[in-house]
Amino acid sequence: MNNTMRKLKILAAAFFVSALCVNASDSIVVFDAKKGIGENTSDKIKKSPDGWRVVQSKIYFTGDWDFSENLDFEIDIENTHKTKNLLIQVILSGDKKIGNDPSWACMDSIAPAERKIITIKYPRPPTHPELTKKMKLMRADPFGNHDGKKRPDLKKIKSVRIERHWMSSYAYIIRSIKAKKHNPADKPIWLTYDEKQLFPFIDKYGQFKFKDWKDKIKSDDDFKKAIAVEEKYLAKHVSPADRSKFGGWKKGKRYEATGHFRFQKIDGKWWMIDPEGYLFWSHGVVRVTPSSAVTPLDGRHCYFEDLPKADSEYALFYTTNDELLAPHYTARGIKETYDFSASNIRRKYGKDWRAKYAAKAHQRLLSWGLNTIANSSDSYIYLQRKTPYVERFEVMGDALSGKGAWWPFRDPFAPSFRKSLRENLQKRKAMLNDPWCIGFFVDNEIHWGTTTTLAENTILSEPTLRGKIRFADDLKKKYSTIEKLNESWGTNFADWDAFLKNREVPKNANKQDMEAFTRLMTEEYFKVIREEFNELAPNKLYLGCRFASSNKDVLSIGAKYSDAISYNKYTETIEDLKLPADIDKPIMIGEWHFGAMDRGKLHPTLIKVKNQKERAKAYYKYAKSALENPYVVGIHWHQFSDQATTGRFDGENFQVGFTDICDTPYWETIEMISEIGYNMYEIRMDSKNKLE
Repeated sequence: MNNTMRKLKILAAAFFVSALCVNASDSIVVFDAKKGIGENTSDKIKKSPDGWRVVQSKIYFTGDWDFSENLDFEIDIENTHKTKNLLIQVILSGDKKIGNDPSWACMDSIAPAERKIITIKYPRPPTHPELTKKMKLMRADPFGNHDGKKRPDLKKIKSVRIERHWMSSYAYIIRSIKAKKHNPADKPIWLTYDEKQLFPFIDKYGQFKFKDWKDKIKSDDDFKKAIAVEEKYLAKHVSPADRSKFGGWKKGKRYEATGHFRFQKIDGKWWMIDPEGYLFWSHGVVRVTPSSAVTPLDGRHCYFEDLPKADSEYALFYTTNDELLAPHYTARGIKETYDFSASNIRRKYGKDWRAKYAAKAHQRLLSWGLNTIANSSDSYIYLQRKTPYVERFEVMGDALSGKGAWWPFRDPFAPSFRKSLRENLQKRKAMLNDPWCIGFFVDNEIHWGTTTTLAENTILSEPTLRGKIRFADDLKKKYSTIEKLNESWGTNFADWDAFLKNREVPKNANKQDMEAFTRLMTEEYFKVIREEFNELAPNKLYLGCRFASSNKDVLSIGAKYSDAISYNKYTETIEDLKLPADIDKPIMIGEWHFGAMDRGKLHPTLIKVKNQKERAKAYYKYAKSALENPYVVGIHWHQFSDQATTGRFDGENFQVGFTDICDTPYWETIEMISEIGYNMYEIRMDSKNKLE
């Protein structure tokens, strides 16, 4: 073993510790703090005699390794957080700069304040790697490839990256890393298959063929057994006894009844008040639909074992679609799909499957202690008006240019913005005075960026964009002449028309001007939405834009106009979630989830846990932290049922559901949903306002 190390390099907010290592028979030492392997020159790592305290998320060790026989990574690590788990992953790369391998596939959890030696088994290579080229449009495939990223040559590894999962934003101490010799037979059987053995790998129910698990459907008779099991559960767990018609708390104090849902702060905690005046806390689930597992077939027919013939009654499911997501398939030119989830529901419930599924959805929610059908669900289900519901829509119209946007930011100065708003609300006319309708989210996960991003993206846009014209007009008022603007911005525009035609952000653009216009555009965005709600939907709550990220300006401006601040918050808990001190608004969680890979799915979700038992515990912990947070008025799990094993239009194939694609509940999770749901009002009422 050669322990001579090159100096630690800092590259793009990650550490690179260089090492020259030769394979040992049993293990390869990648890092050992006690032996002094590696040097540190960054204040982001604090060295001690027996370990390195890593403040940032990732640390790179670079060298020249052959890990083809050493894929069990033994890591001596300590979680410094006192209450939160630490998820650590190992990522290998043939590039010294970038770790580009699947991260979720090799991960372990360290409990709060725990130090232990973990062994992370890096995904084993397939016997026939050429078959990986046949895998497409899946966020994760049977070979463990993730997001289409190429797996490196294990004999030519240049970088080992140790990284905490993105939901873990706190420090850890790492003492050593060894790559232990692994058993080459220790890999799933399908990784040894040739093409003839591997294809097809999906059965007629849309399940992965080569793995078995609890409650897997193996024949149509298994659906009958699943119904019998669930009927016993539903008979025993009808609903919480202390709930009002709308799911409010009958035991609590009653307040003014307006016939619609509203917010009210009571004794330092934000609550909702239901239409009858009872305290209400929204415990819900997104995307209640029978069509959660629609998957593209184009160029992938070989994946599927028994697709129905054109004259089969199950050929119907070539034409059913997801009510919300159908346009995304069309936009991508996907010509042929199959709806495995709806097909399985038809097998399970018979010819009247739609009506029976809708009735069962409401029954399940009540039985499980849930009281909200959250956004992006099928209207024929929530408009039965048996469970309160939330809807969401996106504003269309002229859009700003710029990168980094999940959804294009629509120009609020353009007439098309207000027109789209009005059309969306008018299209939902039946909901606007419906007491069962809580309110609406408008847009989703907008890329707000920094305090200058909207101004930057306006400059990048076409000269005819109304917002860009407004920007120019405001600058004219401030500077009066183009020469004065050029002096301030370090530009050389010939005239104001040149400013409009320019589509590059000037390097020295006045930051105050950029921030001022970003605030103005943000203000216009929220103000126009508020105006349309006041006119067309005065009785419905405007629940905000479901932030994935934000900045101080957008939060303060959004709070002026929206009834709640909404976040899609994928993390372990939200016990620390709060708004800036000068903002006093309720918070609604629009999305959250956890997932595992022990029931046949190929991808666990955005937040991975070990198994279904741990998933259930994670649900309870997150929900309890929300109930104990005085700002939070509701949480909506994403989503009701699993995605297709082979992915949807964008490849997502997550284990996200309360039910799988065969409509079988994940009973471990259901037990914890019920545990928290039946007791949620007492938990919230008894909790202390620790964030006050």
